[in-house]
Amino acid sequence: MFLKLVQSITSIKVYTLLLNVDYIPLLKNLKLSEAVEFGLHMVISIGLGIVMNFYIIKKGLGKEAIHRFVIRVSLIVGLLLFPTTLLSERTPPITSAYAFLIWMAGHWIYGLVLGRVLSFKEGERV
Repeated sequence: MFLKLVQSITSIKVYTLLLNVDYIPLLKNLKLSEAVEFGLHMVISIGLGIVMNFYIIKKGLGKEAIHRFVIRVSLIVGLLLFPTTLLSERTPPITSAYAFLIWMAGHWIYGLVLGRVLSFKEGERV
């Protein structure tokens, strides 16, 4: 929601970038609604969260280590995906420092929230 809000205020297409599937061969020729694109994004996001949770359990990470790990992974994903701006006319230019900073802030926020969720243990307050 952060990226959608920022895009609506600034017109910098960071939410469009988040949902963009123009570079995926099977999907690029389909006219998908925002809801479908968001659903696809959520499937990927939930899958990544599940994989991180398995890793956290396997390594027995403590609360602070979980927070650091999830934020790091989220920022790495942001770094790896930002260059997909080169693959679409609908997304911000790769040279846009504002788009990059907003994009990374959105991934940091996601990592912060997901890290808190994944560090929650039954009976404890987050």
